[in-house]
Amino acid sequence: MYINRDISDTLKDATKQFPVVFLTGPRQSGKTTLLKKLFSSYRYTNLEDPEIRQWAIEQPRDFLEHNQWPLIIDEAQYAPSLFSYIQAITDQHQKTGMYLLSGSQNFFLMEKITQSLAGRSAVLSLLPLSYKELSGVNIDDNTNNFILKGFFPRIYQSITDATLFYKSYVNTYVERDVRQLANIGNINDFTRFVQLCAGRCGQLLNISSLATEAGIAYNTCKNWLSYLSTGYIIQLLQPFYKNFNKKIVKAPKIYFTDTGLLCYLLGINSTETLVLHPLRGAIFENLIYNELFKNNANNNYSSKIWFWRDNHGTEIDFLLESGTDMSALEVKSAKNIHSEYLNNLRKFNKYNPDIKEMYLVYDGDIDRRKDEINVINWKKAAYLP
Repeated sequence: MYINRDISDTLKDATKQFPVVFLTGPRQSGKTTLLKKLFSSYRYTNLEDPEIRQWAIEQPRDFLEHNQWPLIIDEAQYAPSLFSYIQAITDQHQKTGMYLLSGSQNFFLMEKITQSLAGRSAVLSLLPLSYKELSGVNIDDNTNNFILKGFFPRIYQSITDATLFYKSYVNTYVERDVRQLANIGNINDFTRFVQLCAGRCGQLLNISSLATEAGIAYNTCKNWLSYLSTGYIIQLLQPFYKNFNKKIVKAPKIYFTDTGLLCYLLGINSTETLVLHPLRGAIFENLIYNELFKNNANNNYSSKIWFWRDNHGTEIDFLLESGTDMSALEVKSAKNIHSEYLNNLRKFNKYNPDIKEMYLVYDGDIDRRKDEINVINWKKAAYLP
């Protein structure tokens, strides 16, 4: 079963404007499937194959002469020596859509793009499936099932045991990607570190506290967080810094790229456990962040996502900033609305009376407008600009 991806039009448009297009994203997000589907006339090669990788690294000119453009190169970060040769070829021919490169380690790709292909390439991110992409598929449309299963394509295409998938996913990430990024002596310590991060989802990131609990140095903690971000395991949401006559916090909040992975790391393996879990509200908030972020990435929006919190604990979960327009979202995992859920939005509106729209996103089914605030089911958040 092929699931249409929202990023398809953006990706095709990019190949009409740039000679090189990079498609990055987490492992198993569907990059290879998408590129092969949209660009079936292109040659294809995958640097995961050790022999092909060695050829590309040791003889990049010969590799590119044999695999002529238009060409898809999967896991391109394994052979960064190719990039300079690709630069020379694209400068010579001055064509668009010559090379499509994919990779799951964003740090290495971005570093080499900056060095060799700046101005010649577009960079897009393919994340796990969004609710919009799954809405046309015949699936169980239950919130807790969505959260628990997560949104990686293979789970909906061929795998029924999500726990087994995520166990394999974590092992592959730790054993393959992390070992390439850094010389981590004890992999078990790193795995435990990832689990500790999961316990902090939706919370302000206190690096000192996390380092102490993990039993590692402060700088090691910062490096390991960087590896998790590089590998598309976590994302750090930055606070909105504009001061509305209040002191505001400046630490980021931590979210995971996929709720299924998050649940696996927290030891949640059933909807019954999820419903009663003390972090269910934070996990639901993580779900909403994922949907907002995917919508931005899939449609190449320039909107920025922030959160806002003052030193008295008044917090707005998400701010969507597009040019001079800003919308505020408060997230509640409840199925029913209580009047106090609207308090933070109203307080924030006093600090910023020019806010464009305010939303209360919840798990209930009835959408309505209460005073100046739009109350919407979480699935509608996937469509917000």
